[in-house]
Amino acid sequence: MASDSSFRGELRALVRLAVPLAAAQAGTNLMGLVDVAVLGRSGARQLAAAGLGNAIFFAVSVIGMGLVFGIDPLISQALGAGDRVRARRAFWQGIWLALCVSVILTIVAVLAAYAFPAAGVQHDLIAESQQFLLIRAISLAPFLMFLVARAYLQAHGRTTPMLVAMITANIFNFLLDLWFVFGWGPVPAMGVGGAALSTVVCSFLQLAIVSVAVRRMRIDGVDHRWHAGEVWTAFKVGLPVGLQLGAEIGVFALVGVLAARLGTLQLASHQLVLSLASFTYTLALGVAAAGSVRVGRAVGANDAIATRRAGMAAFIGGIVIMSLNAAAFGFAPQPLARLVTNQQSVIAAALPLFVVAAFFQLSDGIQAVGAGVLRGAGDTKFAFYANLLGHWFIGLPIALLLGFHLQMGIVGLWWGLCAGLTVVAALLFYRFERLSSRAIAPL
Repeated sequence: MASDSSFRGELRALVRLAVPLAAAQAGTNLMGLVDVAVLGRSGARQLAAAGLGNAIFFAVSVIGMGLVFGIDPLISQALGAGDRVRARRAFWQGIWLALCVSVILTIVAVLAAYAFPAAGVQHDLIAESQQFLLIRAISLAPFLMFLVARAYLQAHGRTTPMLVAMITANIFNFLLDLWFVFGWGPVPAMGVGGAALSTVVCSFLQLAIVSVAVRRMRIDGVDHRWHAGEVWTAFKVGLPVGLQLGAEIGVFALVGVLAARLGTLQLASHQLVLSLASFTYTLALGVAAAGSVRVGRAVGANDAIATRRAGMAAFIGGIVIMSLNAAAFGFAPQPLARLVTNQQSVIAAALPLFVVAAFFQLSDGIQAVGAGVLRGAGDTKFAFYANLLGHWFIGLPIALLLGFHLQMGIVGLWWGLCAGLTVVAALLFYRFERLSSRAIAPL
């Protein structure tokens, strides 16, 4: 009975942390979804162009996300050990790391924008896709620094500033989207570029809000300066996470490029469902972030029982929330599609993809949580290997076989993605189950 009561207590603690984190994560992603929804009223070409540009930006930015995620276990394990000064010092090294990474990845994003013609993207999509990506790349630095500040706040259980940042940024993003995309007064209609510019402005706004919250948590005796050794430690922890996210999101971005070869309608339908699936995925990421914190603090306190309990509670939370998302995709595809666009041809083309998305919601949730709890334990390499195997050596060949060889088109490509996600989910759950059966050494 004591064990059962402890597990219920862990679930309650997870939910208290996961709900605001999931809301903040979803709110951050909602800005991209609102961009797509506003542009979806402009036409299929604008929707497809923004979708392609956003997919490439996301593929580049998630590598940076993974690198700065290396700060998460360093902060949470330091707090688990009761060392607040070390946690704040790790935060500052994360800021330095974010700035360095953003410079490199911004160059990568710019080069990717000019590679669209060589990738076989349809001619009428190239100019607007490039415009979206080049403007959106400006937001990389504030976005990555925001993630570092968010990691510090969530490790302390301070979730209100992230919710405030999310709500404020989304209100401004919606208003600026309408203003910049369609034009009003002295501002001309900027179309796709306007949607990107709106998100850039709101990325800086989000960073400003959480920065104020961190600044108010004063801790004496903290060195803010660059320390190459500590930045290198964070980089080594985060590099496998960046590669893992790059392997996962990269295959989705590649499928987007392949969809562009199939035609504007196929790409628009792909982007419609992917934007909604990416939004539901952020809910799982909220649970994963909470699980990472709970596991990290337990590891820092050298409590093997609490470590396993925290991880298993996170898996249960991820399964519950993604089961609800699967039901929504399976039973209400048309109302969901109309949230994004009023183009009937795009909605009709997207309906078969909702079926596939409903199937892979559960796998997506389990693999997101699995990566999170392993990150909290300081094990960041296995998730990369699992994603490489599942997505690139299993999922992608199946996608190419079904999509092109068997001529199933975009639906076949998506079933390949589903297969890859399922393999990754199984591997990550198995890894944590084995790893947590014994004591885990802190970083």
